[in-house]
Amino acid sequence: MASQDWFDKDFYAVLGVSKDASDADIKKTYRKLARQYHPDSNPGNTAAESRFKEISEAYSVLSDKEQRAEYDQIRAMGSGARFTAGGPGQGGFEDVFGMFNQSSGGRQRVRFGQGGAGGFEDILGGMFGGGGFGQSTGGYRGFGGPTKGNDVLASTTLEFRTAIAGDTVKLTQGNGRAVNVRIPAGVADGQKIRLRGRGEPSPDGGESGDLVVTVHVRKHPVFERDNLNLRVDVPVTFAEAALGATIEVPTLGGQPVRLKVAPGTPSGRVLRVKGRGVTTKNGTGDLLATVQVAVPSHMSEKARKAVEALAEALPNEDPRADLMAHAAD
Repeated sequence: MASQDWFDKDFYAVLGVSKDASDADIKKTYRKLARQYHPDSNPGNTAAESRFKEISEAYSVLSDKEQRAEYDQIRAMGSGARFTAGGPGQGGFEDVFGMFNQSSGGRQRVRFGQGGAGGFEDILGGMFGGGGFGQSTGGYRGFGGPTKGNDVLASTTLEFRTAIAGDTVKLTQGNGRAVNVRIPAGVADGQKIRLRGRGEPSPDGGESGDLVVTVHVRKHPVFERDNLNLRVDVPVTFAEAALGATIEVPTLGGQPVRLKVAPGTPSGRVLRVKGRGVTTKNGTGDLLATVQVAVPSHMSEKARKAVEALAEALPNEDPRADLMAHAAD
């Protein structure tokens, strides 16, 4: 920011605070205005973006004790001062430093240029120990707003049932502070949960960073997640698959449901139970039960003879005929 701006702009008026406002009042007012005029909240609104630049510029000076003190001194000296046009490459600045020429009994005309020795910046630098004014860092596109604090990363591992139902877990941050994290129902393995403002504080009075928690979900011995659906393999006997039957199928966290297996059901057929899957804000899935025909590993002599008799009675069909026919396609 050029030093001339310190005479031209009333930063207190820009923020709408009094000249004796406390640091806390200035910060509170800035945050309110920044939220109101931030470009992210006003996409395409050039007036709001211009206003945001003004309040960010004002806050960058008034939030810094040393710069605020210098600004107040300059404004006090420059009260009523005016810039006047000068010769090529320079401008006149009158009535600012006349108070320092008491012995001559008159006013002293001061000239300044755009950067060389003897310029306005050099005069002010000599008075206040050198350095420019209003040089700020951070903020929206370099306009001097405060920077956001760093995010804090954490992770937690949940049981499958807990992830589906949702819960509140307690995590311990690196500084030893415990924090409760609400896990929404239906959270998926690898999903990240962001807690606004629970990270590291800002170094210059801005918003705190966020706490970002990565969720890991342990596998379940029976159920498997498929988007919003739950899958489960359901064994049936050969007789049940061949003749048909009504079987019980488990659900996650509820009573079993009864499903009808139609006669001649092959292994791999999927039976659907509506609304018994994963529930999230995006909807509710189904329970998908995959039929698996169980073949007995041990048979009595009587059972073996019964199966042989069945084989003799069945039509002489090759169930692999289509497989072999299309294998060379």
